[in-house]
Amino acid sequence: MAIEVKVPVLPESVSDATIASWHKKAGDAVKRDENLLDLETDKVVLEVPSPVDGVLKEIKFDAGATVTSQQVIAVIEEGAIAAAAPAAPAAEAPKAAAPAAAAPAKAAAPAAASADVPPGARFAAATSGVNPSDVAGTGRRGMVTKEDIVNYASGKTAGVAGGARPEERVPMTRMRARIAERLMQSKNSIAMLTSFNEVNLSKVMEMRKELQDDFVKAHGIKLGFMSFFAKAAANALQKYPVINASVDGNDVIYHGYADISIAVSTDKGLVTPVLRNVERMGFAEIEQGIADYAKKARDGKLGLDDLQGGTFTITNGGTFGSLMSTPIVNPPQSAILGMHAIKERAIVENGQVIAAPMMYIALSYDHRIIDGKDAVLFLVDIKNQLENPHRMLLGM
Repeated sequence: MAIEVKVPVLPESVSDATIASWHKKAGDAVKRDENLLDLETDKVVLEVPSPVDGVLKEIKFDAGATVTSQQVIAVIEEGAIAAAAPAAPAAEAPKAAAPAAAAPAKAAAPAAASADVPPGARFAAATSGVNPSDVAGTGRRGMVTKEDIVNYASGKTAGVAGGARPEERVPMTRMRARIAERLMQSKNSIAMLTSFNEVNLSKVMEMRKELQDDFVKAHGIKLGFMSFFAKAAANALQKYPVINASVDGNDVIYHGYADISIAVSTDKGLVTPVLRNVERMGFAEIEQGIADYAKKARDGKLGLDDLQGGTFTITNGGTFGSLMSTPIVNPPQSAILGMHAIKERAIVENGQVIAAPMMYIALSYDHRIIDGKDAVLFLVDIKNQLENPHRMLLGM
């Protein structure tokens, strides 16, 4: 029985999708729930599983094609069995002959076909003179990543191309193109301004050190820094609701809840899954939510629902070593908090110069509805909570 494979139902905000890659070819046996292909939308990559056991009879669109919701993209013959591969011909018995040099061994099959190597990795390979087929892939489904190429090249002392100046033109992925579009929308439609402050994180670090073991035993997850910032932001958003508001035409929408988007970096770009009702969450719930999203992002399992909404965003450039930056507001949100690297610096406390773990924090905001006073007071409130973390436990 022929079973049609269709594009999943896409939300109204996503008009179509691009076939990123097929993991099966026509004639291959497939099992129920086995991933057939990846569909790339503006926001996430979706896996399309096989609905039945059988044989992939027909592929209607190749990789790179644009498809729409519920469009038929393949046909599976349910219950069929894939044709067996032709047997290799039997080797003839060797004939007596004078001794001769042994024939060279047949080259091993390449570890990764060029189709399995993403553009960034191919460019890195060309630049460093590395053959991708020599590299063991650590990416998804054994794919050779750019990092694999760089790591392989760093331990290679011979054969590196000298003086090569390769170039490669590749189209943007849909997600990267969408990110570019959103950034330009933010730049062109928002009167954006950024305010800065700095935070002494010594008490947060002391609390983490003191309570880490007990926290892990009680909740099965480590106590990180992000939960402190997310909770401090949720508390501050209740005090300064305009920071949590959004613009809709000539209206300002005030949100009575803190749905905080947490920026997560992936191979395909930055995504911002949403922690909902953070004002009601405890530290363990926040840490678990962040850990779950990070794993889903690494595995390419984020769904569209995970990315929808969000009233405020937190991004952590400090993960990559950034000391200070001006994050860009994600419309229709009106503000974004930027975290940065923790650096031990000399500060004056009670008339004494001491070394303390300091972080610069930044708030970029839409000046059309947020006055500088509210933005500065919001940042100061976060600073005060983090420098007195027991205040967060009291909702102060």
